[in-house]
Amino acid sequence: MTQHQTISVSDIMAMARRRRSIILSVGSGIFVLCFLIAFLWPSTYQSTATILIEEQEIPQDFVRSTITSFADQRIQKIKQQVMTRSNLLKLIEQYDLYESFRRRNPTEVVLKEFIDDIAIEIISAEVVDKRTGRPTKATIAFTLSYDGESADVAQKVANEITNLFLGENLKSRELQAQEATYFLKQEAKGLAEHIEQIENQIASFKQEADGALPDLFELNMQLMNQTDRELMEVTQRLTGLEDQRLHLEGQLSIIKPNSPIITATGERILDSEERLKALRTQLASSSALFSNDHPDIIKMKQEIKALEETTGQLPQSGELKKRLVDEHAKIDTLLEQYGEEHPDVIRTRKIIASLEKEILDVANQPAPLPQTTPENPAFIQLLTQLNSIKNDIEAAKKSKARLQKNFDTYATRLERTSELEPAYLELTRNRDNLTSKYHEIRFKLFEAQVSQELEEQRKGERFSLIDPPSLPESPASPNRPAIIFLGAIFALVGGLGMGALSENMDHAIQSNAMLEDITQLPALGVIPFMPNEHNLLLYAKKRKFFQLAGASSVIVLILIGHFFWMPLDVIWFVALRKLGLT
Repeated sequence: MTQHQTISVSDIMAMARRRRSIILSVGSGIFVLCFLIAFLWPSTYQSTATILIEEQEIPQDFVRSTITSFADQRIQKIKQQVMTRSNLLKLIEQYDLYESFRRRNPTEVVLKEFIDDIAIEIISAEVVDKRTGRPTKATIAFTLSYDGESADVAQKVANEITNLFLGENLKSRELQAQEATYFLKQEAKGLAEHIEQIENQIASFKQEADGALPDLFELNMQLMNQTDRELMEVTQRLTGLEDQRLHLEGQLSIIKPNSPIITATGERILDSEERLKALRTQLASSSALFSNDHPDIIKMKQEIKALEETTGQLPQSGELKKRLVDEHAKIDTLLEQYGEEHPDVIRTRKIIASLEKEILDVANQPAPLPQTTPENPAFIQLLTQLNSIKNDIEAAKKSKARLQKNFDTYATRLERTSELEPAYLELTRNRDNLTSKYHEIRFKLFEAQVSQELEEQRKGERFSLIDPPSLPESPASPNRPAIIFLGAIFALVGGLGMGALSENMDHAIQSNAMLEDITQLPALGVIPFMPNEHNLLLYAKKRKFFQLAGASSVIVLILIGHFFWMPLDVIWFVALRKLGLT
């Protein structure tokens, strides 16, 4: 046919009649092939479990969980933990999965096939976020399915995988809560040890600072000012006491310890001290006239010694030195008037020698204690006041020394404060920061322990099995009706396509229209085809073939209905019931 020829429906029908053999053979071949594929393809059964993600029973405002990851993240994490090589191999060996496939392929390929047969589908829903109040998508459940070669095996494997998921979720949540608690405990312990070290450093620093800490600066300043005022008061008091002592000593020096004795004639009898002074003067004069062995000299010395022991007064070195100076002046005057051999000069030299010896004896001799008790009431009163003043002076001196020492200590502390302040402030700042962090960690540790109790008592967010894996009643794949339906379409299209292709490749003249188109001449008439015996025999064979093919098709349709729609015995009983014959 030329390109400009118009094809009509009658031409298509004629072409179909001419090529019906090839159309039927190709279409039947494709249909039978698809039917065999649908019939011989092994059945796959799918068992599915539905797991609901339930929120924790106690509101998060009261107890906050330490597990903060999203549900879909935990599902993927649990999937990786469950689908380990050991778990999968254990299931494969337990249920003898992929028996023939294992013989032909290595373990890694079998494991990959097993993982591909496990499917997880997340179920989300629109919810309102409690924190922001805005609608958002949240994972509320997920399905877990397994595709197996048989229904019971698929159910058992799906049940095992479901149990692994549920158990791993509980174990992972408890483990995560325990790890959070353990981590916070270790952090709190480390901070406590660090704080203790800082406290020890601060204690050592305080001990070495000896009160010169910056915290005590104001106190040291106040104490130093107070000590300064007390020191001034003690100094003034000590000055007053010294004046009183000098005044009392002056008064005491002019009052005799014993009351003067007056005789009946009115003469005054010298007391021991006056008698001692008179004897010392007489001894000095007599020593110039007599030797030391003279009885008068010995007698006066004995009397002087007794009086000294009685009064407790030794010759005062100042008085003796004064007398010595007077005697030296006297001898100088005598030497100008007389010579060395003059009796006055000789006597004066002896007096000088006696005074020098007495001064030396006074310097080397301890003062004897007085053996007499004063009797003069005025003397006793002044002596008591003097002793009291002396005691007050000693106490004031000690108090002044103590206050001066304290003042110097406070001044030294204030000077050292500026040097110690940077290091001390750094130590206290580190301690305060660590203490604040320690309290924060302790609070978090308490929350983590409560969260751990929440997880151990199964009160937190959990996976709840609401639909356990069921026994599949029909295979999930292959979809045999769909394969057969698609096979029928492919058979029809393939047969017609093959017929059209053979018609296009055949250059024989099939109609008068083709002849007219080729010769460009009109046909005068058409001679009908006259079949001979061979053609009739061929027609009989084709008729038998089509009858056989039709019967085979009916049988195939009956088988398809029996296996994929409803068994024949069920159809029979249903028909009898519909007709009322049962």
